[in-house]
Amino acid sequence: MSLKYSVLMSVYYKEKPDNLRTAMDSIWNQTAATDDFVLVCDGPLTKDLDEVIAEMSEQHRELNVVRLSKNLGLGRALDHGLKKCRNNLVARMDSDDISRKDRCEKQLRVFENHPDVSICSGTVEEFSETIQKISARRILPEKNAAIREFAGRRNPFNHPCVMYKKSAVEQAGGYRDFYLLEDYYLWIRMLQMGCVGYNIPEPLLWMRAGSGMYKRRSGWKYAKSQIRLFRYMRDIGFIGNAVFVKSALQRVIVSIVPNRMRKLIFRIFLRKE
Repeated sequence: MSLKYSVLMSVYYKEKPDNLRTAMDSIWNQTAATDDFVLVCDGPLTKDLDEVIAEMSEQHRELNVVRLSKNLGLGRALDHGLKKCRNNLVARMDSDDISRKDRCEKQLRVFENHPDVSICSGTVEEFSETIQKISARRILPEKNAAIREFAGRRNPFNHPCVMYKKSAVEQAGGYRDFYLLEDYYLWIRMLQMGCVGYNIPEPLLWMRAGSGMYKRRSGWKYAKSQIRLFRYMRDIGFIGNAVFVKSALQRVIVSIVPNRMRKLIFRIFLRKE
């Protein structure tokens, strides 16, 4: 395949070294290899994490390690890293997830066959212990019209397995601070300026989804961040007042219920078993 792509990953001190190694290995083992892996260290890391990175640097000359002096948060860390990516196509990867071997090959094929596409993701499979025990799947609409309609209610792309055109992201203003919703905010701005999206209707990545994932999506701070995002969508004309009220109310309720109930809501209404 003639198209080249960069990989963009951010890691911070709370990550488990084994998870980081597994996530990075899943990229090195892709059927379509990358020639540019940008790893942003978001602030000082632990000795064990630094040892994994040193090991990877010795084994893979494609690895470009970017170290930030202090923790800036995911959005700002990714914005720093994106500037270092050498290729226009960039595959996002989280430091605790596992890409399927043919993930990037499938995405490159989309960009090769559909030059108008600027953002491409696919289905993620959630697991807690091993990838042999999938607990749920996050399946998204495939074509752009359905993606735009879906985006007015929920995040239209799975960030951990997205591949996008760096030029389009930069034209939309890049990653910006937006508490736990940096990616969703970026997608809305890109779709609003006319970018075309596509979701491959196949699993591309295994995502760790223990109780911590659901706990992060709780509390008034997260609820207010979501209301702010839907208000932004309403103000730019992406959604109307009725959708704003309904979506904001639903998000607040999900954010403030007990964690066990929130996990149940996600499994029943927002995921496929």
